[in-house]
Amino acid sequence: MTATRAPENDVRTATVAAATRLFAAHGFEGTALQSIADAVGVSKPAVLHHYPSKEHIRQAVLGRILEHWNRVLPRLLVAATATDDRFEAVFGELVRFFAADPDLARIMVREALDRPAELHTMLSRTVRPWLGAVADYVNAGRDRGRHHDDVDAEAYVLHVMLLVVNATACSAATSPVLAEDAAGRYWRELARIARSSLFVAPAAASRAKPRRTSARAARSRRGPRGSAG
Repeated sequence: MTATRAPENDVRTATVAAATRLFAAHGFEGTALQSIADAVGVSKPAVLHHYPSKEHIRQAVLGRILEHWNRVLPRLLVAATATDDRFEAVFGELVRFFAADPDLARIMVREALDRPAELHTMLSRTVRPWLGAVADYVNAGRDRGRHHDDVDAEAYVLHVMLLVVNATACSAATSPVLAEDAAGRYWRELARIARSSLFVAPAAASRAKPRRTSARAARSRRGPRGSAG
């Protein structure tokens, strides 16, 4: 009986999924191409038919993460405009995305440690556009007196992103320390830290007078948009 050949898209998807798990567990260098093929259930030449090298698979794994944010974030920013609740929309999606598959967070941590220069280049090329969009929201809230006056918008966004990524990557080891309702307490406190470091307390916000800041002054305060992070 002749075995049914899996559709090519299935092999490509399964390869990225298997590589995500293996790279997260063993690192890029610690994962053999044959191990990826074995996890998919195909031969190594079949994997190479879709991805010419292990490096191409790595790029596909990272691309999966970046593509999600380039696709989802603009929708979140537009949808949240009506309610002025962008923090909850963006932060909530950030937590949901990585919590749903912690291996993605572990890969980001491994890449930052093993290939910082390469990851920096990739993030500078792909992340900066939406980093600027979220930073504009932070700056607008600061000018209205809702956000802390000394908040550095772009640095804040990066720190929150790293906070979620690192917390997710370590959650299997760290959250159980909390014992009862570990996961709930873990993520609620993370959200509180991110929220309180941005928003002025309601009483203080009511006393603060909104500031009118020109676009040129705002850009000057943020620093050049095109500078490397």
